[in-house]
Amino acid sequence: MTYRIGLVHATLNAVKPMNDAFRQYAPETICLNFLNEGLIQELNETGNVTPEMVRRLGKLIESASLSNVDGVLLTCSSFTPYVDLLAPLFNIPVISVDYAMLDRAVSMGNRIGLIATVAAAGPTSEQILKDIAEEKGKSIVINTEIISEAFAALQKGDEDMHDMLIQQKIKDLSNHCDVVVVAQISMIRALRGLRTLTTPVLTSPEISIKSILSKLDHKDTR
Repeated sequence: MTYRIGLVHATLNAVKPMNDAFRQYAPETICLNFLNEGLIQELNETGNVTPEMVRRLGKLIESASLSNVDGVLLTCSSFTPYVDLLAPLFNIPVISVDYAMLDRAVSMGNRIGLIATVAAAGPTSEQILKDIAEEKGKSIVINTEIISEAFAALQKGDEDMHDMLIQQKIKDLSNHCDVVVVAQISMIRALRGLRTLTTPVLTSPEISIKSILSKLDHKDTR
């Protein structure tokens, strides 16, 4: 069955990587994109997710729902904690792209390296990792690295600097971590230049695509 998926973005940098991932892993899927760049700009300026920002995020999800999508993927990891609040308001699956990835990371090792380029994304993903580990009764150690200068470089169009900073941090963390997690979709482009790493590096698109399609398949068979 062909599904229509609404992709809800807070940054333009996530649009292409997520759509590319769907073309690679689920080419039959129809993707509709809903974007409000003001959300990530305000988040970077204030460092806090406000109730007004959550309402604006909800309006994006509502726009997707009104466009007759079968499910929604939220691509900004900084807003993942608010999915549980917003999802019950809609009669379609609404999931965050990174939850399934973080769950897998906890399953793969005790020493987890976490890299983000948006300041708010690091603590958010770190807390989710801790919550998942607690649910599994597992002890983990998280090494979180925030590379704000990489996001700034990408915003200025300096993609090479963005990629280099992330690649170096992945290499550093891989020396003493069981698995490295790349928190944001906008960072995925940096992985193309990596070679000969023995430590797994997890990204969210493939895992989240499989997750939402599985939910939709299950829904259709009930």
